[in-house]
Amino acid sequence: MKNSVVTLGLGLLTVGLTQVGLAQKTNAERSRIAADMEKSVRTEMLNYWYPLAVDKEFGGFLSAFTYDFKPTGPQDKMIVTQARHVWTTAKAAERYPSVTYYKSNSQHGFQFLRDKMWDKEYGGFYTLVDRKGTVKGVGNKEAYGNAFGLYALSAYYHMSKDTAALNLAKKAFNWLEQHSHDPVYKGYFQHLQRNGTPIKRDAAVPSTSDLGYKDQNSSIHLLEALTELYSVWPDPLVRERLTEMLLLIRDKITTPNGNLVLFFKPDWTPVSFRDSSEAVILKHRNLDHISFGHDVETAYLMLEASHALGLKNDETTLRVGKRMVDHALTTGFDKSVGGFYDQGYYFKDKPGMSIIRESKNWWSQAEGLNTLLLMANKYPNDPMQYFANYKLLWQYCQTYLIDHEHGDWYEEGLDKDPQRRTGQKGHIWKAAYHTYRALTSCVDQSREKPAGHSHTGK
Repeated sequence: MKNSVVTLGLGLLTVGLTQVGLAQKTNAERSRIAADMEKSVRTEMLNYWYPLAVDKEFGGFLSAFTYDFKPTGPQDKMIVTQARHVWTTAKAAERYPSVTYYKSNSQHGFQFLRDKMWDKEYGGFYTLVDRKGTVKGVGNKEAYGNAFGLYALSAYYHMSKDTAALNLAKKAFNWLEQHSHDPVYKGYFQHLQRNGTPIKRDAAVPSTSDLGYKDQNSSIHLLEALTELYSVWPDPLVRERLTEMLLLIRDKITTPNGNLVLFFKPDWTPVSFRDSSEAVILKHRNLDHISFGHDVETAYLMLEASHALGLKNDETTLRVGKRMVDHALTTGFDKSVGGFYDQGYYFKDKPGMSIIRESKNWWSQAEGLNTLLLMANKYPNDPMQYFANYKLLWQYCQTYLIDHEHGDWYEEGLDKDPQRRTGQKGHIWKAAYHTYRALTSCVDQSREKPAGHSHTGK
C-alpha cells in the first residue's frame, strides 16, 4: 500500500513537472515568435510602406505598388485605403515614437481625409477620388468606407489629441446615424446616394450584385470603428450603437454552425442560394459562401467590442467566438502546411464542407494569427490545439506569404497562387492595416502574461 502511494505520488510529480516543462516551452516559443513578428513589422512592413506611400504632391497616400514597391498606375484613392494608412501610421507613431515621421505621415493623411475625402456639401466620406482628390463617378457612398474613416479619425485623435480629428469623427458618426442607420430593423444600410439616401434594390439590379443588401462586412467593420470611437468619445449613443452591432453580429449574422451569413435583405432575411443548382450557387458565390477569414476576424472584433463595453464574464460572446474559430479550423484550415482557405460552401447534395476557392489571401492569415493566439490564451489545453495551429500558421506566413526580399506580404499564399510572387504589393484594397494590427496584437498578447492568461483582445 505504501509503495502504491509512493508510486502515485511520483507519478503525479512527474506529470506536474512535465506540465511545467511544457508551459515553459510554450512561453519560450511564444516569446520567440513575438520577437520575430516585431522585427518583421518594422523591417519587412513599415519600412517599406512609409514614408514611401506618402503622396507629397497631391496629399494622402499612394495606393498602388509593384511587387518590388515601385509606384504604379493612376493612383486613385479610396476612403478605405486612405483611412487604413492613417490608422496604421497613428498606431505606429504611438508604438515607435522614436520614428518621428509616423506621426507626420498620419497627420498628412488626416488632412487628405478632411480636405478631399469628406463631402463638404452633403457630409460623409466619398468612396473613391482620383489622385488629386477629385470625386470619381456620381459620388455614391458606403457605410463600409465611412466606418473606416471613423476608425482612422478615432485612432489619429488618440495619438495626436488634435480636436479637429475628434470633431470630424463626431460628424462622421452623426452622418451615419442620420442616413445609414436603420431605426426599424437595426444595423446600417451599406449603399447610399451622395446625399445619404439609402439605395433600394429593385428588379433592375442584377442577381449577382450586392446593391441594396445589408452585409456582414460593413457590419463587422462598423463594430470595429465604433469600438475605436468609444475609446476616445464614450458617448451614450455610441455605446448604444456599439452594443446594437455586437448583438446583431453575434446573435443574427452568425449561424449556429459558427459562420457568418454574408448578405441580407433590409429586414435581415439571409440571402441564400443553397436551394439552387450548383451552377447557380457558384454564379452567385460572392453573395453566398463561407468566408473563413471573416469568421476568425469577427471572433476577435466581437471580443474586442465586449471588452470596450466593459462587459464582465461575457460568456455568450466568448462561446460564439470560439465556435466561429473552431468551425473555421475544422472545415477551412489546411492542416498539412497551414493557412485558411478563401471560400467554402455547404452543398445540399454533398457531405460536409466543400472548398470552392483554395487560395489563401494575406488578410485571412493575418487575422487568423491574432485570433488563434487569443483562443490559445483563453483555452491553453483545448483539443482544438490553438497554439499548435498558431505556430503552423506563422510558419506558413513566413514561407508562403512574407516577401523577405522585396518586403510586405504577397496577396495570396504562393503554395496555391505562385504567380502572386510578382503581383502588386499595394492597391486600393491592400495596405498594411490587417498585417500590422494582427502582428502587433500577437506581440502584445505574448508579452502581457504567460499561457493560460484570459485575454480579451484589447
